Amino acid sequence: MTVATSPTQLLRTQEIPHLSYTATRDRFDDTWEAPLATLLGLGRAAGADLVEFFLEHNHFISCLAEDDAITSLSPRLVTGAGVRVFRGKGDCYVSTNDLSFTGLKVALEKGLAILGLSLPGPHAHIPEINLELMRDYAAANQKEGWLQRCSSMQEMGDVLLAANGVLARQASHIQARRATYFRDWQEVLVAASDGTFARDIRLTQSVGFNLLCADGDHRSSISQRQGDSSDPNFLRQWDYETTANGIAESAGKMLYADYVESGNYPIIMANQFGGVIFHEACGHLLETTQIERGTTPFIDKKGEKIAHESLTAWDEGRSPQEFGTLDMDDEGMPTQRTLLIENGVLKNFLSDRAGALRTGHPRTGSGRRQNYTYAAASRMRNTYIAPGDYSLEELFASVDKGIYCKKMGGGSVGPTGQFNFAVDEAYLIENGQITKPLKGATLIGEAKEIMQKISMCSQDLGLAPGFCGSISGSIYVTVGQPHLKVDSITVGGR
Repeated sequence: MTVATSPTQLLRTQEIPHLSYTATRDRFDDTWEAPLATLLGLGRAAGADLVEFFLEHNHFISCLAEDDAITSLSPRLVTGAGVRVFRGKGDCYVSTNDLSFTGLKVALEKGLAILGLSLPGPHAHIPEINLELMRDYAAANQKEGWLQRCSSMQEMGDVLLAANGVLARQASHIQARRATYFRDWQEVLVAASDGTFARDIRLTQSVGFNLLCADGDHRSSISQRQGDSSDPNFLRQWDYETTANGIAESAGKMLYADYVESGNYPIIMANQFGGVIFHEACGHLLETTQIERGTTPFIDKKGEKIAHESLTAWDEGRSPQEFGTLDMDDEGMPTQRTLLIENGVLKNFLSDRAGALRTGHPRTGSGRRQNYTYAAASRMRNTYIAPGDYSLEELFASVDKGIYCKKMGGGSVGPTGQFNFAVDEAYLIENGQITKPLKGATLIGEAKEIMQKISMCSQDLGLAPGFCGSISGSIYVTVGQPHLKVDSITVGGR
């Protein structure tokens, strides 16, 4: 694609085949402005209300160590683009891996055709789209050299094997031990007919353990993962000895733990990954995609009390190095902090461009997607329950008999907030004290009910990395909360 200077007068459609554009192939810079502005104008001339292009370069690699061997090393290089066309309250999305001017034009024509639009005749004028001066977050925040400074493949393997060796020394009755790492580098460019023109580089990394232990009929499985969104030295700084020690200790306690008795209990939920239940059972219900589908019980509850007055919750993209942190979303909007719930009252929904168009809730910098093959949708970033006023001691002291859920596992959530989550590490609470380990616990409930029962929040907010799948693919998010008390919840067990 070649970049000529921007035309001094309006183009006619008959001139399009004769244009000569050249843009930098290996990076997105301002040489992409002229061809994208022309294509955006072409879409507007065809009758689209708004046209948006999303361009992506992606370098991904993952590494897996099982016991004392590297069993998988998987690199992936991807380049592609997507175009979204809006007409009225409808829209469509077309993706391509052909980033030439012709390739992008073909994708645009397909998108227009889906909405019943076609390119105008040969003598039609193409509106001039004045894109803003590129907002280049990659250059402004010194991200250009991140990829080159990351760990090499050799270093990845060496670190994971060393980590697995430490785990072997610290744990007992080991059935399997795994250490995993991935690095996801992404360069994106967003250009839209409303003038948006923005570029960013993202670097997401994660490393962790999975330990399986067995002794006769006794089994335990414990995992631990850490993540980062901006540090090329992340893997080099991983304190795998401390992490391995904690996992080995937890697995040892759970191996011979008694099974929990099913029933209704008050529970204390740990901070950090304990926030996965709020994310899954409530956070998704505050995305405008749920309003569009009519699948959220909170659709008309803005300004009303939907949770206990002790609960305040945020979603934001600003916390340094957290998994869901972004300088801009995938529609080019700068990130922000969004207050979801304040003292139990619903304050805001999470909205992307389409959500704002169809529901009236303003955009919140929440338009996210896995990659160029997906249209952006309203998605969470760093989502957490805010710290409260209670000490950890006060939380435990308020429970005569209950369960401490120290480490959450996997689970499932229904379309309107019904959830079912396993607890990987749990303990019995008696008279305010932790007495013995328990296993086999499952938390069962419904979002609109459980939100009213979170009566106490401690001061120790903790965050943890996570992966979220929804309509626009799998994305990186942060979940979190302080330790909190749920007055009563159904616990499945034996």
